[in-house]
Amino acid sequence: MRYFSAGHIPPKRHTVFKSPKDTFYYEQLFGTEGFHGIASLLYHTHRPTQIKSIGNVKDVSPKIAVDKNVTPRMFKGMNVSPELDFLDSRKILMLNNDLKMGLAKPQESMDYFYKNAECDELLFVHQGSGILKTFLGNLEFSIGDYLIIPRGTIYQIEFFTKDNVFFVLESHSPIYTPKRYRNEFGQLLEHSPFCERDIQGPDFQPPKDEKGDFLIKVKKENQITDFIYATHPFDVVGWDGYFYPYKFNIKNFEPITGRLHLPPPVHQNFEAHNFVICSFVARMYDYHPLSIPAPYNHSNIDSDEVLFYTEGDFMSRNHIDLMDFTLHPGGIVHGPHPGAMERSIGKKFTEEYAVMVDPFRPLKITEEALKVEDPTYAFSWLDEPENFVQDRLQE
Repeated sequence: MRYFSAGHIPPKRHTVFKSPKDTFYYEQLFGTEGFHGIASLLYHTHRPTQIKSIGNVKDVSPKIAVDKNVTPRMFKGMNVSPELDFLDSRKILMLNNDLKMGLAKPQESMDYFYKNAECDELLFVHQGSGILKTFLGNLEFSIGDYLIIPRGTIYQIEFFTKDNVFFVLESHSPIYTPKRYRNEFGQLLEHSPFCERDIQGPDFQPPKDEKGDFLIKVKKENQITDFIYATHPFDVVGWDGYFYPYKFNIKNFEPITGRLHLPPPVHQNFEAHNFVICSFVARMYDYHPLSIPAPYNHSNIDSDEVLFYTEGDFMSRNHIDLMDFTLHPGGIVHGPHPGAMERSIGKKFTEEYAVMVDPFRPLKITEEALKVEDPTYAFSWLDEPENFVQDRLQE
């Protein structure tokens, strides 16, 4: 991340800072990892601690259906039910102690504020558009945007559309750009598949100097608690630092290609503790005269592999629809579907787009996931899968 400054801030931190009306502004340190991680300093019109009441508590713990999974699976995202409310729409499909991920199809803008008090959030916009409003400023978003929202960010979303679809990921550790793309000063290196120009921070907005009853739903330990605060949370007159929400569009990821097939780490976009996130994008195929563009069979011993298909025709899979999730568990060999390797030979280019998550600890499967599972996927590598699957379904 790079340094960012917006609005009005004092010359020195932790010093007296007053408004033109001679009233105090109130400083807040906004950061993680016990004063060691990246942080920003915010300056509020009112004290940001004024709780008026604490109300309803809602348990949102995902219900585990499969605790230990060794089965290749496919979940049909198109069959996940939409919901009016943004938080209700978030259906967690897979999780472990490091992350949760799934799909959300919200239909209405938020009339409350929300704060995830323990997880960074990644929202990938598969469909829809709108504005992510935060206490640091606004981010207008559309299809293909990754929205990275640090834990503790207070936000609202205003949708411009009704049919919205997000890939949702919650991380119990901060989400960063990969260390190997950065020099010792944090600047992205020349070999990085994206640069600082591709990362857009929030547009600063005038502060809201309002008193009243402001509902902030706070999530922690799988519970969402209703807090009523006495002042508007977007009362920030200025801030600076390295910790803020930002967006990055998948089509700004510049693919790394070679003469022979390159492994998935060349597609890496983000990293966190015990998992990585990759972007598969439109790119030239391998250009050795005898190259096979389709990926080779591999067993992913150290990690599960999840792919969310968002645009185009994914060359290594048969019968894939947009919004599908595939899960290939660690230790189980997987590779191109029958015919995919042969079809890829001689091809020069692909228009596919997908988000891949590789967790380094096994994923658990939720009841929500089983509601939209295609039970035939595990057998789809057989030479004649249709006949075999029909026989299995009739048993």
